Amino acid sequence: MKKITYTSEIRIRFNETDPLGIVWHGNYITYFEDGREAFGRSHGISYLDVKANGFATPIVKSSCEHKLPLKYGDIATIETTFVDSPAAKMIFTYKIFNPEGKIVCMGETIQVFTDDNGDLALTAPKFFEDWKRKVGLI
Repeated sequence: MKKITYTSEIRIRFNETDPLGIVWHGNYITYFEDGREAFGRSHGISYLDVKANGFATPIVKSSCEHKLPLKYGDIATIETTFVDSPAAKMIFTYKIFNPEGKIVCMGETIQVFTDDNGDLALTAPKFFEDWKRKVGLI
């Protein structure tokens, strides 16, 4: 399968940490979204682009595997990878690295396409197929 990767950075904020001084586990899903949004802006497939074409992309599956903690003030690197699929869905994998370059978290999200009425698209929308052609996936 073909893949496209984008790397972005975030600074860990105080309100994202728990009483132990480490990032609360639930925030990693938000970091995945940060990476996905940065990917979308960089590659022309942002949430606003999807919405402008009359679709939404709700998440139907997410997974997150924790390896090491992040702490307040850390600069974390998010590696977001779009994994191509022939199905009408968007698959992203994520690796989050600490300032030392060690993997702190890995995960995946799967999103489907729904139209303005909330109905599931059973085939990939034309704009999505056009985007995949434009970036060299098909």
